[in-house]
Amino acid sequence: MAEATRPGEKVVILGGGLTGISAALHMDAPFVLFEKEGRLGGHARTESRDGFHFDVTGHWLHLRDPSVKQLVSEILPEQMVRVARKARVFCNGVLTRYPFQANLHGQPPEVIKECLMGVIEANRDTKSFGEPRDFEAYCLRHFGAGISKHFMIPYNERLWGVHPREITAEWCSRFVPLPNLEQIVAGAVGAGPPEMGYNVEFVYPRKGGIETFTRALVDHMQTKTAAHGQVHLNASPDVIDVHRREVVVGGERVPYRAVVASIPLPELCKRMPDLPREIEEHAARLRCTTLTYMNVATRKPPRADWHWIYVPETKYPFYRVGSFSNAVPSMAPEGKGSFYVELAQRGPVTDVAATTRDVAQALTDAGAIDSPDDVLFADPREIRYAYVVFDEHYYAATHAIFAFLESHGIYPRGRYGAWTYNAMEDCVIAGREVATTIRAAHGEPQ
Repeated sequence: MAEATRPGEKVVILGGGLTGISAALHMDAPFVLFEKEGRLGGHARTESRDGFHFDVTGHWLHLRDPSVKQLVSEILPEQMVRVARKARVFCNGVLTRYPFQANLHGQPPEVIKECLMGVIEANRDTKSFGEPRDFEAYCLRHFGAGISKHFMIPYNERLWGVHPREITAEWCSRFVPLPNLEQIVAGAVGAGPPEMGYNVEFVYPRKGGIETFTRALVDHMQTKTAAHGQVHLNASPDVIDVHRREVVVGGERVPYRAVVASIPLPELCKRMPDLPREIEEHAARLRCTTLTYMNVATRKPPRADWHWIYVPETKYPFYRVGSFSNAVPSMAPEGKGSFYVELAQRGPVTDVAATTRDVAQALTDAGAIDSPDDVLFADPREIRYAYVVFDEHYYAATHAIFAFLESHGIYPRGRYGAWTYNAMEDCVIAGREVATTIRAAHGEPQ
């Protein structure tokens, strides 16, 4: 049964990333969207400098939902290119196909032997492992000691910023390819399986970077909701008052029927006075790592042809590198290249010149470019909220917080609102589904 509404109530959408935009697009009721930045898009935006284009690291659009595919086709007809993924692993001085666990061929013989013996032993002695309690145990159980040592554990420690034993295994079922023993052996002798994983292909705008998609989605949203929607930029909530069911923004009180919160969950909780002590304690346990990265422009096209690489070894300053211009040449001026470089360090880059030198040399070592002199410029950037840490407190904390919020008509959604790990398409779907949820729970306005 739908809840009664008060005159003037609106659905308040906090955050104008893909989840917030999609929620607004699919919302039939009057809404107001608040975005703290000067334009919508969240992390699905593109920065330009001197003819080079850089997304906020890799934003390759992987589509599997029929309705999202249809939406993309409608808002960007003939403007998206389909790209077959070329992902590689740079380890022990060689490039091998991704995923590492299914493509050992090309690694040094002693590494291949160690990895194969490890996975054979893991498959032979399944009872001694039991149910994996953390991601390290998950890797040892499914991949064995060798693959875990050479790739799974060091790479994921660099990615998440914490050791895999601090992370639960529940998050990884969709995102970590799990080849069987036959596939691993075949991959070790060069007869590996076809491309594996959820992201074997992607679509991407012909020009302008991922923000071309974001802007088309925004235009579609504004056209469809012009009569009942409002968007305010450079505005973020000061207070969310669950007792009065109001959101305070810049001193103005906005009564809400429901709130879609796609801002980071800790930021949402900070803006809610008089939280129950239990909820405050759960919120204090939420963990997330920052991401420091660089937009790198090169004087010549990339030497390599891959779209991105994974780098587990700590001697290199980065753990992942992607080439925008290898996927779509228009991301750089003709005859040049554009990269994103995700650094293993946490926190701001204090010596840009030294970090640029280290990155340029490492890119050369990895075969991405011919020489460190190929680097034209490298601009450091930081993402405050990057990777949610799925630690031992995660599920109890998020379950309690979500139950409390939804009891007050607040729906945390999106990667950081729902405090999860997902892809762009998931955010679009989350916005669509929360609009349906609100319609069912709160009915149409009077």
